Amino acid sequence: MKQIEQNQGNISATARALGISMQTLSNWYNKSKAGKLKGTESYDAKHVALIEENNKLKQQLKIAEMKRELLKKGGSVLCQRKSVRYAFMKQYYNDSPIRLIARLLKVSVSGLYDWLRQDISPRTIRRNQQMIWVQIAHQEMKESYGTIRLSNYLQSQGINISQYAVRRIKQVHQLYCKRHKRYKQTTNSNHKKPVYDNLLQQDFKMSHPNQAWTTDITYIWTAEGWLYLAAFKDLYTKQILGYSLNERMIAKLVCDALSMAIHNQKPPKGLIVHSDRGGQYCSHDYRNMLEKHEFQGSMSKKGDCFDNTPIESFWGILKNELVHHHNYQTRQQAKEDIIKYIELFYNQRRIQKGLDFKTPNQMAEDFYSFAA
Repeated sequence: MKQIEQNQGNISATARALGISMQTLSNWYNKSKAGKLKGTESYDAKHVALIEENNKLKQQLKIAEMKRELLKKGGSVLCQRKSVRYAFMKQYYNDSPIRLIARLLKVSVSGLYDWLRQDISPRTIRRNQQMIWVQIAHQEMKESYGTIRLSNYLQSQGINISQYAVRRIKQVHQLYCKRHKRYKQTTNSNHKKPVYDNLLQQDFKMSHPNQAWTTDITYIWTAEGWLYLAAFKDLYTKQILGYSLNERMIAKLVCDALSMAIHNQKPPKGLIVHSDRGGQYCSHDYRNMLEKHEFQGSMSKKGDCFDNTPIESFWGILKNELVHHHNYQTRQQAKEDIIKYIELFYNQRRIQKGLDFKTPNQMAEDFYSFAA
């Protein structure tokens, strides 16, 4: 329509220039003037400005989302040499604007094209791929896996990589595991309440799930004060079956955790439930629950932390991989983080050397699938 106006209303000349029928162009022009042609409605200046601003914001949002996604995928390669960054760009070449990727990774587009024209050896490509795989896996596993477990995890994902290659990459790129902080004793066994005999005697090897559980209480500091966590762990699958969090270290804390474990597993009579001699485990409420379900209570010797090693080991893992790396402002924040860690990471994703590099959930699934 603009071309007709530029031709001072000469529809015939405009039709010839556009290569379309004069009658067709004339019909379009008349409908446009009458406001009947879709897409040619007239808007005031403010409306047009709003439409342009809206389109501009949509484009900016799209670019921001693409940047965020690219940084999420490529954050681990930002500090690597250019050849590694070029390899990452090549991987996402068809999915994102190449200039945007180049700007985020601080390289030039021309540099990428020069790199693509080079005759790169298969060995260099392989090493670059391995380096990226190891770095991503190291972050996914919360910087907690050593060489053996990390190589087994990668192999379970279908990636062919040796322990030697993983060790070399971890050393070169300084991918260290997180460190433990010292454990603080919370058990108070200086009481005259009745206790159970030690039925396990540090024999923690079981032949099937729900044969023996072990339990304990630990603490988490928040800006609001202490948060206490009780948990029950199966000695065969290493699953955390039940847990409870409370701002007070009372008998209800362990009873709620036990109720959750019973609800989740429905264990048979005769199950051994092993704990330390803490007052919560000597309480009437806790002992009554064991008697009601016909479980066998078992307790460590006084002052012997080795009698309850499996659950103590879990506390160390939890604090090493999660708690000691956060400054929780509220108890609720700590609760949400701990529940997410237990349910979504520890039970479901964290492979263990003692489980033949399986997760606790896989151990349970394998046992019941074979039993069926």
